[in-house]
Amino acid sequence: MKTKHFFIALFSLSLIATSCSSDDDGTKTPAATPNIVELAQETPSLSSLVAALLRADGDLATVLSGDGPFTVLAPTNDAFATFLSDNGFASLEEVPTDVLSQVLLNHVIMADVSASDLVSLGSGYTSGSATGAGDENISIYFDATNGVTFNNVATVTAADVSASNGTVHIIDAVLGLPSIVDLAVANSDFSNLVAALGSADGDLVNVLSGDGPFTVLAPTNTAFNTFLDGTALGDVDTAALSQILLNHVIIGSSITSTALVDLEAGYTNTGATGPGESPLSLYYNTTNGVMFNGISSVIQADVIGTNGIIHAVDTVIDIPTVVTFALADPTFSTLVEALTTLTPATDFAAVLSRTETGNSDNLNPNFTVFAPTNDAFAALAAVPEEGPLTQILLHHVIKEANVTSSMLNNPGDTTATTIEGDDITITLPGTGNNIANITDGSGSTDIGIIAVDVQAGNGVIHAINKVMINN
Repeated sequence: MKTKHFFIALFSLSLIATSCSSDDDGTKTPAATPNIVELAQETPSLSSLVAALLRADGDLATVLSGDGPFTVLAPTNDAFATFLSDNGFASLEEVPTDVLSQVLLNHVIMADVSASDLVSLGSGYTSGSATGAGDENISIYFDATNGVTFNNVATVTAADVSASNGTVHIIDAVLGLPSIVDLAVANSDFSNLVAALGSADGDLVNVLSGDGPFTVLAPTNTAFNTFLDGTALGDVDTAALSQILLNHVIIGSSITSTALVDLEAGYTNTGATGPGESPLSLYYNTTNGVMFNGISSVIQADVIGTNGIIHAVDTVIDIPTVVTFALADPTFSTLVEALTTLTPATDFAAVLSRTETGNSDNLNPNFTVFAPTNDAFAALAAVPEEGPLTQILLHHVIKEANVTSSMLNNPGDTTATTIEGDDITITLPGTGNNIANITDGSGSTDIGIIAVDVQAGNGVIHAINKVMINN
């Protein structure tokens, strides 16, 4: 009997050894680590995710079984049930497969990101794999200051579940496809901006939740606090606040920081309006980072939503005057020197910054400024003394008129009187590369307008290629 029991025990050990090893030397081979899809299939609480991956466009189950690495934010079955209910779907089968694919891809980061990585960063943005405005990947906002949350709607309930091709973080809510408003609301550093959008005239929250595309220059809380300088947001005129906020919105395009760098410098229009309901201009320059109107720098670029893009900026961009653009654009640096250092007896900067009428000297906005470029000043044989130079500069400004290019006779001549007192005549179309030609007070006819309609809140600038001389 003892011999029989011995052989039974020996046979059992042999079976165990065989089942744990496929190596000739008898060492154990651990079970293969499942990939992300296999891991989800083995997790009962992720069965809805598996069903969604199999149903969605793009063969996502195969994609997420690939080499990776991937980080997948995996909503639970309860999260999917809530998502379906909130969006009016009775079942997963009612969700359009193309939409379902994009929603799922919004949970996939093309890198292996651990919870400790997120905690070390604190908060910020990363890119998912769904496609947003301009065919760029939609951004995901994470905050790891108190647990780990995404887009301020989903919390990690089980972190760092390892797979052979990446990492899974199980979350308690589905991440919908965010608009730029959703991304701003998610980030606590934009809470002042969100409050301002809600307070201002024009229902701006709904406007910026629309189709777009929009490019939004989003001031941080610190930027707003500096701008308000102790004034409560509720005490700011809501119509004025609306225009200031719209001055941070480029409507009709989603412009990445890379696109701006490629353009180097120039002007675009914002959603704010100036005299005659003309859209206000915005000057950008990328020679030292990305800066707007010479005062506001991008500190977080390319936050992508479904309907646009956000660039966080460090300064609120107030309604510009014609002086704002002259100071911001290095093309006019010699003009600025002429208006300030070379003519100290006349405070041109103060006069051309005016936004109110009724001034005792009758130099009232709006102003139309014909702004000579640096090259135009360089072409002068010599810069005149202060007295004559002051009159020359006044010969470049029309007061109480916002004369845009659309207001000029085309074809034909348009005559206007400058602050200095002499008339100038603008002729359309221009010759050569000139948009228009100008005849100045001295009778010179070879002055060209080379850029038009830089619109400020108190007037408009047209760049010219030669300094005009009065009679």
